[in-house]
Amino acid sequence: MTIRNWFKFFMMAMLIGGGVTAVAGLFIRWDFLQPYLAAGEFGEFIAAFVWMILLGFTMSVIAQAGFFAYLTIHQIGIGVFKTLTLWNWVQLLLILIVLVDLVIFRFAPGANSAGEWLFYIGLLLFLVGAAIATGIKKTQMTGKKHVLISAVFFMIVVTSLEWIIALMGRDDNINTYVAWLLFPLVAVNAYQLLMLPKYNEQSDQDRKKLEERRKARKQVAQQS
Repeated sequence: MTIRNWFKFFMMAMLIGGGVTAVAGLFIRWDFLQPYLAAGEFGEFIAAFVWMILLGFTMSVIAQAGFFAYLTIHQIGIGVFKTLTLWNWVQLLLILIVLVDLVIFRFAPGANSAGEWLFYIGLLLFLVGAAIATGIKKTQMTGKKHVLISAVFFMIVVTSLEWIIALMGRDDNINTYVAWLLFPLVAVNAYQLLMLPKYNEQSDQDRKKLEERRKARKQVAQQS
């Protein structure tokens, strides 16, 4: 990927992270924002909203670091296990392990009532549903069925590792952040997984155009 297209890819991921976090925050953190509006403290409201966007930028950077780490791990996995079929079975096993870990070691310690269990299970279903939907879309875009497992693996395993920042907290309002931070991570990761080929293709086209211009300049120089 060229630097120009990487920068576009990076900035779009940042905008998605900031935008999704801010919009989700209007609903999830309305109890925090509403008093500023009620008191006419619009400056404080804007400052809080900007803070939400900056938080989204931070989550976007974390998601992008996780994505490029996944690309490396994916290539290592294919090299170690030799075939995509075996690597896909390993990824399925890791998906199962991560889901069990989320329920037993991340959700259970903070779930003290049936309502909290429903809250956590709802988030888990959202994560799994988003992962499957992204995987199906990736399969449709590439025409390759074997990418489904890898896409679901990335969306569940890598997103869960990025999400661990919120899941390990034990503050009184930690559930707010557990729900809030999941949305930008899922959105940015889905964007990266689906759109990276587009930017790679654009980079190849840009390189070809650059090479053509260089050849044209050489021909002009030789003729003169």
